[in-house]
Amino acid sequence: MRLFALSDIHVDYPANARWVDALSSVDHRDDTLILAGDLTEDRRLLAWCLQRFVSKFRQVLFVPGNHDLWVRRDPDIDCSLRKFDEVLSIAADAGAWMQPRMHQDSLVVPLLGWYDYSFGAPCDELRAMWMDYRACRWPDALDAGQVTQHFLRMNPGVLPNGARRVVTFSHFLPRIDLIPFFVPRAMRRLDPVLGSDGIEQQLRALGADLHVYGHSHINRRVSIDGVVYVNNAFGYPQEGSIAARALLALDDELN
Repeated sequence: MRLFALSDIHVDYPANARWVDALSSVDHRDDTLILAGDLTEDRRLLAWCLQRFVSKFRQVLFVPGNHDLWVRRDPDIDCSLRKFDEVLSIAADAGAWMQPRMHQDSLVVPLLGWYDYSFGAPCDELRAMWMDYRACRWPDALDAGQVTQHFLRMNPGVLPNGARRVVTFSHFLPRIDLIPFFVPRAMRRLDPVLGSDGIEQQLRALGADLHVYGHSHINRRVSIDGVVYVNNAFGYPQEGSIAARALLALDDELN
């Protein structure tokens, strides 16, 4: 019974979808998979992707990413909060979990989130190029901070006793220092839309030993103040040189 992590699979790309389809239906029958968001903006593909993973793993835990809440191609959905409700239903119908689940003696806890500019204020250039500003739609009364708080309030505040380890996961980054020093300055304009300090506060309050995140497409493992942070993004087809494009086993981190 192994625990694996994967994010940013983006099955909108046929090559990525073929990888999911070709994944062994035998090797992982006793294993748990963490899917840390950004599967696809297409509801039909989302259902297919989750169903394929559920058919291959004993249990699949999932949180949506920003791409999963895009509504630019959903003429019958005009709000990303409504899209989130649709995603909840799709995940439940597929048999994927968006609630805490045990993996052996570890409790795996999904954490919802968004970005609230706690990592910095967005510049005009970022607002012009970042697709979320056009592909997501929120009620007029909600700004980015309120969207983030909406999702953070849905996360558990107290966990049941009995778990030896706590593994949390989110799509968005819980802290900006997870971006490594070698990232070019030009790319740091993305910092404001990478995550929220609120996720970090929650995972610390839950006593996390290990946290899995996605979104940045920069695969990394780093230990900070007693918590191990891991990113294993599959990424876009053109990102093969920076992404492992494989499942990542987390069991060594839990021993």
